[in-house]
Amino acid sequence: MSEDLQIASGSKTEKYESIIPQIRALMEGEPDLIANLANVTAALKEQFGWLWVGFYLVKKDQLVLGPFQGSIACTRIAKGKGVCGTCWEKEKPVIVANVEDFPGHIACSSSSKSEIVLPVIRNGKVLAVLDVDSELLNQFDKTDQHYLQEVIASIDFG
Repeated sequence: MSEDLQIASGSKTEKYESIIPQIRALMEGEPDLIANLANVTAALKEQFGWLWVGFYLVKKDQLVLGPFQGSIACTRIAKGKGVCGTCWEKEKPVIVANVEDFPGHIACSSSSKSEIVLPVIRNGKVLAVLDVDSELLNQFDKTDQHYLQEVIASIDFG
């Protein structure tokens, strides 16, 4: 296991292609899901400097806050509510260029301007969502979606 990250510069693609193998190395041999989710969020936040990066875990009929990096966050989100709840309900990624334009956006932080949320699906069931917020408008695109899905795919949810 490696605990030193090499932070890359360059294009968004170059940054992802540098950090993803490092994230995999962080998780290698570690069976604890919470430890791995914590390291994934830390690595992504360090590489990209986003406002907030974290996981919400599906527990019964709610998303419950899991490991994250950033300021304090909403603890529980109902299915279909906000960007995270919408992602969970639709079982597909949601990219929001301007959170002010998203009906029902849950403002955990007034600094958040754009957001991407991706579902973690195993055996046809959403187990969690990965939520990333930025202080910049229009921060996220299909490149982020592609590479963040690759990160999610490498996590063993048991």
